[in-house]
Amino acid sequence: MSRLSSAFERSLPDEAATARLAADLALVLKQGDVVALSGDLGAGKTHFARAFIRALAGDPALEVPSPTYTLAQVYETRPKVTHFDLYRLGDESELDELGFEEAVETGLVLVEWPERATDALTSAGLHIELTDGPAGGRTAHIRATEDAAKRVARTLAARDFLAQAGFAEADRAPFQGDASARRYETVTAEGAAPMILMDSPALILGPPVRDGLPYARIAHTAETVLPFVAIARALSEAGLGAPAILDANLDAGFVLMSDLGRGIVLDETNCPIPERYEATMAALAHWHAHPPRRELPALGDAVHVVPPFDRGALRIEVSLLLDWYWPHLRGRLPDEAERQRFETVWNALFDRLEDAEPAIVLRDLQWPNLVWRPDEAGLKQVAILDFQDAMIGPSAYDVASLAQDARVDMPLELEQRLLDHYIGLRAAQDGTFDRARFAQDYAIMSAQRSTKILGIFVRLFRRDGKPQYLRHIPRIQSYLQRSLMHPVLGDLAALYRDWALLDDTAARTQDL
Repeated sequence: MSRLSSAFERSLPDEAATARLAADLALVLKQGDVVALSGDLGAGKTHFARAFIRALAGDPALEVPSPTYTLAQVYETRPKVTHFDLYRLGDESELDELGFEEAVETGLVLVEWPERATDALTSAGLHIELTDGPAGGRTAHIRATEDAAKRVARTLAARDFLAQAGFAEADRAPFQGDASARRYETVTAEGAAPMILMDSPALILGPPVRDGLPYARIAHTAETVLPFVAIARALSEAGLGAPAILDANLDAGFVLMSDLGRGIVLDETNCPIPERYEATMAALAHWHAHPPRRELPALGDAVHVVPPFDRGALRIEVSLLLDWYWPHLRGRLPDEAERQRFETVWNALFDRLEDAEPAIVLRDLQWPNLVWRPDEAGLKQVAILDFQDAMIGPSAYDVASLAQDARVDMPLELEQRLLDHYIGLRAAQDGTFDRARFAQDYAIMSAQRSTKILGIFVRLFRRDGKPQYLRHIPRIQSYLQRSLMHPVLGDLAALYRDWALLDDTAARTQDL
């Protein structure tokens, strides 16, 4: 047990509190975790175990019998959980016959009476002991390894944040996240509308990659939840759909917001619904029609200074293609001459963006970040999410992000329809709107975004073990080929053609 160095203690005045703790821990445990559950007879282990498994299953009515006689019970949850009760274990060697090691390798393990088997006890990354509380109820004594302790501390901190917000007894459940380190949960409380909890600890900066700075600093990636709160407020004040911020702890990285619903902008066959994308373009045109503010109020006296989408950010983003996509195709990194040619071509394009129309660029307008709300009217019918990395840069970037949605096939005809819709709205708002200039900026920014995404999707696979993003690469290649048709991108098109970076055959040979 010497591995279990970190300790936590929670007072559990009643069975409901015990069930909440079990569910809170279930939120952050994963495949390979072993939870040892100790306590005298009648200490509440069975109640804890039942609540824990039901939380994993997402079914509060799931039948969870005690495995006192069978010794083990498997539940096909996510991850799969095997519940061991070793009270009647005759000999420790029986643990192998019960498939303990396989259960650890293939899922999550919960062990009652772990003291009956040394292997079970020493395998535990989390040990929970339930005892009588000094003033009634129970006390949970939690010990954890370093890795598990970080996750336990975070989920307990989230519970404390909800308590401070007035929702101490709220139910929490996992909610679909994204490619980042952020976590999302649904929060339900009696008498309150559905809510979403965003758990976003301060960004851990990586090693220096250029000019002594880490990638996130150069790309102006959000390091705290402050930008999210500020941009959400600005969108709402502009009359657009965005989550209402109900409470936030800017230092701890927790945001409690309204749940906007589950409506999407795709049809039942997962194809874009043109009218819903047009509605999003209308919201975007409204947002871009006003000069961007650099300083945005967030919470209390806190103010967010929106960073610029400057040359440093533009360059570091496109360089992801060289650092990840290129070696994935070719099995080597580009040499210095190849990098220099790439930099020269892109710098010439960035020169053309110096006087592009500025806007607060929301950065990630694609269907998973859009919520369709049929009960709302006008610009609020579509709500926008995932905008914490917003910067002040060319307005065309957001239009390209939406019209060339990275997560769903956008036919060329629909892309042109959306682009025409946006341009028509902007021209009606402003008689000086330069259509030709915007078309040029759109071509550059769409190519910049596609170039970056090709690198990101390979990085998610190679570095983060997320191969599911590779299936989007052929679509991004197609978008990039469309963008390269614009005359302003002639040199870039020649470069990519010389390097065969968009050659489908080469891509397939690398299992893209």
